[in-house]
Amino acid sequence: MSEKRPSDQEIVAQFNSMKQELQAIAQKVGELEMESEEHKLVIDTISPLDPERKCFRLVGGVLVERTVKDVLPALQTNQDGIKQVIEQLLQNYKKKEEDFGAFQKKYNIKVK
Repeated sequence: MSEKRPSDQEIVAQFNSMKQELQAIAQKVGELEMESEEHKLVIDTISPLDPERKCFRLVGGVLVERTVKDVLPALQTNQDGIKQVIEQLLQNYKKKEEDFGAFQKKYNIKVK
């Protein structure tokens, strides 16, 4: 039993869907990289300050008063988490990109 070849419309729809998925992942990676840079900037700014100094942090839309020693570890943990998510998204992107290339090759798709 051989697999039935999908129609040209189905191939184009699948191609566009895969392309949009890749673009969405790339956009999300860009957003997360910007967020990571913002975290780095704040960490670099407050690290040399006195640990007992007042510090304000936006939590769920509410500005709360903390100290530098309370906020710094949370920021570093958040930044590490963001970096891990970026790594996972990049691995996912590479896999989908390979699948996309294989799909193009399988159906001999050429982009103008």
